[in-house]
Amino acid sequence: MKLLRLRPGKERSLLRRHPWVFESAIAKGGGDAGETVRIESDDGRFLAWAAFSPHSKIRARAWSFDETQRIDAAFLAARVAAAVEARHLFDLRSDGVRLVHGEADGLPGLIVDRYGDTLVAQFLSAGVERWKAPLADALLAATGLARLYERSDASSREREGLAPVTGWLRGSGPTELTIREHDWHLTLDVASGHKTGFYLDQRDSRHRFAELAAHRRFRRVLNCFCYTGGFTVAALAGLRSAGALEGAELISIDSSQPALECARAHLALNGFEDASAEFLDADVNATLRRFIEEGRAFDAIVLDPPKFAPTVAHAERAARAYKDINRLALKLLAPGGVLMTFSCSGGIGADLFHKIVASAGIDAGVDGYITERLGAAPDHPMTIEFPEGEYLKGLVVVRK
Repeated sequence: MKLLRLRPGKERSLLRRHPWVFESAIAKGGGDAGETVRIESDDGRFLAWAAFSPHSKIRARAWSFDETQRIDAAFLAARVAAAVEARHLFDLRSDGVRLVHGEADGLPGLIVDRYGDTLVAQFLSAGVERWKAPLADALLAATGLARLYERSDASSREREGLAPVTGWLRGSGPTELTIREHDWHLTLDVASGHKTGFYLDQRDSRHRFAELAAHRRFRRVLNCFCYTGGFTVAALAGLRSAGALEGAELISIDSSQPALECARAHLALNGFEDASAEFLDADVNATLRRFIEEGRAFDAIVLDPPKFAPTVAHAERAARAYKDINRLALKLLAPGGVLMTFSCSGGIGADLFHKIVASAGIDAGVDGYITERLGAAPDHPMTIEFPEGEYLKGLVVVRK
């Protein structure tokens, strides 16, 4: 095995079982891309077995902190089986489920989602790229499925020195699929949809929005950055369950025409063809400003923007963008109205996001109750040893 020797004092994070070793922590040593290396402290103590990544600032990602552990196909198969089995611990009312969530499941850089009878995987680090074939076999063995599509096209692969790769890794067939989520159905395309095809992490927040719609009987709903309309369908489902669908008006905004076409199709798929729903192919910020000028107001607004800050280095610029859209949304929120606002940026922590929304409220001249904090569904876990896993933050704000 190749060896990495750390600088003095740089062993603390590994002793806390944090899986990342940054370039600046390494005194000497290295390896080939994805190769398993032995990590030692400056005095020669064993710390971890890890996958080496020569191009990334995260130079090594720990597989195991057990010196007796052998990193091989059997080890990886056991990790995959444990991750799949762990999903039975959660109440996941959908056949769209995240089965492997990278570092949280002891498989750094591997993301695997299940959509019905199809698996979709992202191999995002040099370590899992090197073990791709054994991991693919382990995934099919653990699930009993035969179809695995690869969506290794995220920008993070570039930082690992890896080229994008997409296509069928095992099996073949249609890439357009339909999943059940709570009391409704949603479609996706694993070949072209965002992430692995869909935002499964918002499953519970969509359900919560349906509950709020049923309880509050919203009359005017605005869904910003709506993508394929998951929150729109949730609002309609909630209103229908409360017998309050008639007369309700919903506006959904996105800058992707194909996504909006899918959102429209979702209404028909779930029996909402006659609902008063408008879909705008437009810039969200410009549209919100226009609505303010027109004197519009909404009982419920969803802000689920794309990732503005992939890393902490982007946080300052992203904070300004988050503040601007939240300021505009709060201005449009009717008294007693509900704003469900999110950040999926890893570079924006929960406390900072709270401060951003608070600052937006001050600039908008709006005060509100923060009634709930939201996060990713439990099949996208954050662990005790890896707090960086908390990437999705949400707040429910009720305007006073």
